[in-house]
Amino acid sequence: MSDPYLDQEVAGQFRIVEKIGKGGMGAVYKAEQPDMNRYVAIKILHSRYLSRSDLVSRFRREARAMSQLSHPNTARVFLYGQLDDGACYFVMEHLVGQNLAQLVRAEGALDPKRAIRIMIQVCSALEEAHQAGIVHRDLKPENIFLTTQGGIRDFPKVLDFGLAKVTERQMRPGSMVLTQQGMVFGTPEFMSPEQAHGKTLDARSDIYSLGVILYELLTGKLPFDAKQPIEYIQLHVNATPIPLPERLPTATFPPGLQEVVMAALAKKPGDRYASAAEFAAALDSVLQAEAGEGGPISLPTPIPPVPVPEPNPRIEPLRGAEKPKTPWIMLGVGVVLAVAGVLALLAAFGAGS
Repeated sequence: MSDPYLDQEVAGQFRIVEKIGKGGMGAVYKAEQPDMNRYVAIKILHSRYLSRSDLVSRFRREARAMSQLSHPNTARVFLYGQLDDGACYFVMEHLVGQNLAQLVRAEGALDPKRAIRIMIQVCSALEEAHQAGIVHRDLKPENIFLTTQGGIRDFPKVLDFGLAKVTERQMRPGSMVLTQQGMVFGTPEFMSPEQAHGKTLDARSDIYSLGVILYELLTGKLPFDAKQPIEYIQLHVNATPIPLPERLPTATFPPGLQEVVMAALAKKPGDRYASAAEFAAALDSVLQAEAGEGGPISLPTPIPPVPVPEPNPRIEPLRGAEKPKTPWIMLGVGVVLAVAGVLALLAAFGAGS
């Protein structure tokens, strides 16, 4: 069966020439833009999903989130619209290369320096998103595409903001909130503990996912041994990640890298790096230390829990209608002292007369 979108014109300026990817919700096509002498990618949501307001809103939100980001390591979105059959689409830059999942399958564990340099760029892209109030929430190797740009190899592009959490300051009046506290979205193998619990997420959840991705780049494996998605979720919540040297005994890792990765994989968000920029700085400090430059490896300072004040005994309320009781021994001592004082005064008056 021929694809109805092949050779179709989109927005009066793009012509679809090839399908380059597909999924359950839609497909991605390569299209030419003759006026600009370039190729673009067009992501199309199947028209049969138009009745699913949640999926349509998710698709629109991905386009909107990506269109607001200008970092060179984030895939650019140029246009959003609907085709004649009602299908939603957006036009984005066409990338040539492979995603990180394909890279690891083809080459296995990467050289640590190469993996670190890639992840520093990814962190830089995520920092812009976080500063704009956008949490990705579905970071995984498939959503990081490695290409060559401006002659620079290993140039990553962050993709697929379909599950991105947009903060209140980014929401337009009347826009749909697709997620709520208590609901779990994302990819189990790369999900943060708080995401597995369905809690409200911030940038530190993405930091955890970046830590898992870096771990896989360094070892060719995930930080836990599991077979089912539910097992990964349980391990993210409860288990300690397998140390890098134990996961890949044949590799030599730069000093401090193990500590940096484990800090990103801390169970509590407050024990991780507070931002993608901090994580990138820590990775850069590992490279500098390996080269004999720079200072100590940057590790996060855990955020202490808010202390619960102890009750003040001086203002502790009385139980029921009871009044404080004076111990009998104290009452007796008081009587003795009072009598002694009276006798002393009588003696003093007698001596004066």
